[in-house]
Amino acid sequence: MSCSTPRRRWPLGLALLACMAGAAQAQQAEPAADPWKVDIYYENDTRVRGKDATGQSVGLSKFRNTLQVEADKKLGDGWALHAILRGSYDGVYRLNDDQYGNRAGGGVLLQSTGGPPPLPHGGGAVNRAVVAGLGLTTNTFGFNSTNPAAPNYNPNDGLRLLGDRWHSTQNGGVELAVPVRPCDVDSRGCVDFGGYGNKTRSQLETPEFNNRADALRELYVTRSVDLDAGQQLFLKLGRQQVVWGRTDLFRVLDVINPVDYSRNNIYDELQDIRIPMWIAQAEWRMGSSDSMQDRNLQLIWNVDKFRPNNLGQCGTANTILDAGCFFRGMKNLWDNGGTVSNFANVGPGVLLSTDFGPGQIGIRSVDLPKWNLQNTQVGVKYEGVTQGGLSFSLNALSYRSQLPSLHGGKAAQNVFTGQPCNDGTGHCPFLIAFDVAYPRVNMIGGSVDLQWEAANAAVRVEGALTQGEEFANTARPELYSKNKVWRSVIGIDRPTFIPFINPNRTTLISAQLFYQHIFDHERQQGPFGTVGMPDWKDNVIGTLLIKAFLAGDRVSPQLITAYDVRARALVMSPQLDWLVSNKLKLSFGGNFKTRSDDERWKFDDCRSCNPWPPFTAPFGDADPMTAYSRGLGGLEPLGRFRAGPIGSAWKENELYFTARYQF
Repeated sequence: MSCSTPRRRWPLGLALLACMAGAAQAQQAEPAADPWKVDIYYENDTRVRGKDATGQSVGLSKFRNTLQVEADKKLGDGWALHAILRGSYDGVYRLNDDQYGNRAGGGVLLQSTGGPPPLPHGGGAVNRAVVAGLGLTTNTFGFNSTNPAAPNYNPNDGLRLLGDRWHSTQNGGVELAVPVRPCDVDSRGCVDFGGYGNKTRSQLETPEFNNRADALRELYVTRSVDLDAGQQLFLKLGRQQVVWGRTDLFRVLDVINPVDYSRNNIYDELQDIRIPMWIAQAEWRMGSSDSMQDRNLQLIWNVDKFRPNNLGQCGTANTILDAGCFFRGMKNLWDNGGTVSNFANVGPGVLLSTDFGPGQIGIRSVDLPKWNLQNTQVGVKYEGVTQGGLSFSLNALSYRSQLPSLHGGKAAQNVFTGQPCNDGTGHCPFLIAFDVAYPRVNMIGGSVDLQWEAANAAVRVEGALTQGEEFANTARPELYSKNKVWRSVIGIDRPTFIPFINPNRTTLISAQLFYQHIFDHERQQGPFGTVGMPDWKDNVIGTLLIKAFLAGDRVSPQLITAYDVRARALVMSPQLDWLVSNKLKLSFGGNFKTRSDDERWKFDDCRSCNPWPPFTAPFGDADPMTAYSRGLGGLEPLGRFRAGPIGSAWKENELYFTARYQF
């Protein structure tokens, strides 16, 4: 069987899927010694959300239809081929286009605490006219919100306020307008953050059909080569997932492949949301020794072009930490100017919305690592099983951070006075103008699996120490710091007879405790609030899975819960799986979140960092001309790091129905 190659990208993905699907039928007509083994799956995932923090019902949040083809074939000389092709179409961008499509957003009003009523984007209480009236004629406040024919047109349309889905925007903090329509309809704030952030509606609808060929989910060959003394060399070459660790929801060691959180936040199985990479893997299977039942040494080399986690484009249903909206809003501020609420401090308790012109504050550029040998990623893992039955691994990995870091001070002059910076670096200390970077990170860690016979349970332990990660830090002139981080997890899995659920079949109970510690954590008291790192120095997240098996294992109810201790945010996700036949599986469920207090999420927003007299230093400040953060803060923009992935999505309560059929 042969397939011609279409010219256009979108049909190529469909043609690949059709070609692989057709191979199953072609087997009968084309006899072969080693025929293809092909499985074809179709899945519909439909989700509906209730009211968000604005009080409005969201409605349909996903109508995704997925076709997946899995194929295996034995090749010559001991080689075997494995391929997975996946394509999906999400109709939500047309069926609910006033939330996620071409009609999303509208006009917005921005708050001035202690001043006039909320004013529209483009009409800040502090603007060019006010500044001129104060004699500060060198300033370049203001932007074009009225003339479509002029440059940097930034109208009050197609916008939402940053974070309005998960918190009140009338809280005294800084807010800004964020474009939310697909980038072919509204290009404001659109830029490539590493596979997301600049997508058109058709690209959002069909995310696998892109220039990274994501429809080709896996394609690799394997071979085992016999060595002396019963040892083997195992090779696995191609586009693949390399799984280190066995945790659910959150990762410790399992960081080789980036993750697509835009698919369904943290709630999909990791095997479905890891982004496969082109990787060369070699494993030396050494066998037993006097002290070990088994020993393996694995080397991996990720030769693919760098790719970070997909955090979701603003205007879509899943933007973990609401980060995609923060990035798009800040990029729009830099490119076109915009209005920021409660920014200018002009008197006791008086904070006025302020207009900024292009190139003053926001995100200036995104530094995506280019492909070269230095930017490839390498790792090694030694694993073994002792004669006593203890399984363990030792892991080391050098990679690029899959999460972005914002480097502040990225402007050559003070954006209010027009004067060059004089800190000797060519940048302005504490200026909220950023470049996005992805730093190099080194990780060492390990895992242990053991049987706790007294409790009839399996115990999993993982730990990892990283060096080179970067965190927001308003106590530093560059507004970030590098820190070592320790992450660990302990998990316990126990099959338990619970008679009132099923007296003849065990119920699985699985609990996990994740712990994170940031070394050299910096947080101190400023004149008007706390400054430093918004991320918690120490935090614990607990998860619990209870899964039962009924009706001959054809009906399986389960409950997953996760609780973020420091954020005080909880998610509960009940689900019922019904295996109607060996080919058809139906799932019904939902996820529901709550939190106890979002005041603890508020943090310094750096509006008082860089002194632009007479506006930013708080009224009564003893040293108004020195650049540093005084600690004025709110929920935006750094509160999202304290809320975490559960807290920042606490109003995204969903009901869902999934149908999966195997042909």
